[in-house]
Amino acid sequence: MDAKHTPRKAPERVVDLEAARRRHGAKADHVVTLLTAGDPLADAVIAELDIYGPRAQRALDAGLRRGLASLGQQPPAAIRALLRQLEATPSWVDPLMLHRGDVVSLSVPPMWFGLCSITGALAHIYASPAIARLLAGTGRLADMAARQLAETGVWARQTIRPGGLLRGRPGYLATVEVRLSHARMRATSLTDWDRGARGLPIGQLDMARTWLGFTLIAFQALTAVGIDITPEEERCLYQYWSYVAHLLGLDESLHKDVADHAGARRLQDLLDGKAAAPDENSRALTAAMVDAQARAMAGAPGAVLSEEQLRHLIHSVLRRAFGEEWADRLGIPGVPAATDLMPLISHLNRQAQYWQTYSPASAHEARRRALEGPATELQAAVLPCDPSSCRRNAGAVRPSAWAA
Repeated sequence: MDAKHTPRKAPERVVDLEAARRRHGAKADHVVTLLTAGDPLADAVIAELDIYGPRAQRALDAGLRRGLASLGQQPPAAIRALLRQLEATPSWVDPLMLHRGDVVSLSVPPMWFGLCSITGALAHIYASPAIARLLAGTGRLADMAARQLAETGVWARQTIRPGGLLRGRPGYLATVEVRLSHARMRATSLTDWDRGARGLPIGQLDMARTWLGFTLIAFQALTAVGIDITPEEERCLYQYWSYVAHLLGLDESLHKDVADHAGARRLQDLLDGKAAAPDENSRALTAAMVDAQARAMAGAPGAVLSEEQLRHLIHSVLRRAFGEEWADRLGIPGVPAATDLMPLISHLNRQAQYWQTYSPASAHEARRRALEGPATELQAAVLPCDPSSCRRNAGAVRPSAWAA
């Protein structure tokens, strides 16, 4: 850790530390120290960019696209250190895995990936009052939520695509940019942020919460609509996303032992013991995000459900993903049993999934269709641009700080 972000004593943000110690032992105290821990490598790069300006930015961009060895002259020290860490591929990474992409997420039909994975992950992020407070101050909620939803969807699809995380590829570049955007937000928010009460903004635990949003929470939401994965697929999912964690700068102690949903639930339980319940900012952000997703899907080509019906569907999915208690805390309304389509949807999706995975050929076809998913159409429905312009820029959207 650098001097600026050295872990301190437990902030007031910690809730019932003694109970956490009884459940998790020494891990509870270790996690508390991470409340005030940032990402020293990325934080130092942001400071260096501020000092050296365009020259440092050009070196960083070139290093990310072509690698540290390609730079004709030594870049500034912090940029050099970040590139070395990014290019030091962990020993457990299977190169073939990166070429294949996240085959588990790619097997999910595009509509359900957006409705369950993206909305579930963002709602989980917003459930943290510390994150929600920071995001709520960034502008008009409706506009912010819509843009974050669209940009997060583009980032996620870039990340899971075959070869997306290889050096210089779109998913790799977008993931590192997300990491640096976290560092930028830390740097700009510290001037009026009480670390004694809240810990470091967008620190290690906030990043871990984001990571769980795109693994555990996303697939809890998918299970709610009848899309299940096998134990072997769980292991593949977390192996892939552990490499995403490496690129994001997540402390290895938080994710190295998480190999399946059971391990992810233990981590989530540990994190939940350090955070307060969702607040009014959490509820406002979640509501704005659900509205934006329903509006985007209702306006997409071929949509068969109205915006109101889609909103009810998203509420139903999120209530099943989070459980009744947390859904109530997030202000997610219940859906009357008479109009709840989830039992039928779950049944139909389980039947469809059976046939999609019936043979290697059908599974390959399902992944091919996922790669051709409606990313640009959904983005065009959310972002204020014409469809042709959005389609041209779909691969170049700068990701928002979705972990913030």
